[in-house]
Amino acid sequence: MEIMDLMYLFNLFTASKIIDIGSFQLAFLSLDMDILSSYVFMVVCAGTMILAAAAGAIGTISVLKGQSLIGDAIGHSAYPGVVIAFMIGMALDPLKLFIGAIISGAIAFALIQLISRHSKLNLDATLAIILSSFFGLGMVLKSYIQGHEAFAHVSQGGLKNYIFGQAAYIKNADVYLILAVAIPSILIFIIFYKEFKVFIFDETYAKSIGIKSNFMYALMLVITMGLIATGLKVVGAILISSFLIVPAITAMQWAQQFNRVILIASLTGMFSAFLGTYISSIYPGMSTGPSIILVMSLIAFLSMLIGPRGILAKYFRRRKFINDKSNV
Repeated sequence: MEIMDLMYLFNLFTASKIIDIGSFQLAFLSLDMDILSSYVFMVVCAGTMILAAAAGAIGTISVLKGQSLIGDAIGHSAYPGVVIAFMIGMALDPLKLFIGAIISGAIAFALIQLISRHSKLNLDATLAIILSSFFGLGMVLKSYIQGHEAFAHVSQGGLKNYIFGQAAYIKNADVYLILAVAIPSILIFIIFYKEFKVFIFDETYAKSIGIKSNFMYALMLVITMGLIATGLKVVGAILISSFLIVPAITAMQWAQQFNRVILIASLTGMFSAFLGTYISSIYPGMSTGPSIILVMSLIAFLSMLIGPRGILAKYFRRRKFINDKSNV
């Protein structure tokens, strides 16, 4: 093929900005400014970014404390509270559903602590029992109201969004609710930053200097449960734990200092929320919540591979140590 033919094909590609390969379409790598300036996009993006930033920072507490799966259990356990709040209020009121989710999640957390302290079951088994039983209760209640005539006149379509999430339908009221929870959560974390730092890395020493474990666990529950309850509509009960866990895992591959881990986790959450929301906006049919989780997971996998504390870095350090030892 001659050079002029190649130039013609290149110009044709850049003019159309799209290449068809079978049934797929690969969009040309350029930002769609119309989408970025869309009011709906800005509302959804603001809500997801605020939630992801706060969850990324707060989630480092659970991850570093070795209790990351508690967030997953509480996320699933919050669903029956959502359904019960709907049954009582007979409406999809975000505030009422939020309160129901918090109460249900708090009960689940209390049961986890109670079983862990007064039985021979390990934490993993306890989490599995609570997670499955509470989420099963929520699904049973949802099936019950779907077939009951007392709820036939009430719209129930929004309840399924709390299982799988539906960030694309975030409204102004949802963003205000996220702000109302995220800001106090971050403020609590900042106020008790030193206490959290000591409590996470040496609980025994924390007790010796007067930091009460029960109080710190209560604070962890309050700020974590609040973010989980507000995030159910965004990514659902199944994926909400990823907002708390994945950014923290990413941050731990790039830093060791506690404050830097928090900052990187928060920024990772914000970037993932923006990019995931954008991707779901330019590709019709892609859900916003799962897209955000996919971006988070991709960043986490890359960080575990190429980060300063990742697999490749450890491999090269090991080889350097072996070579240095052999040259002695």
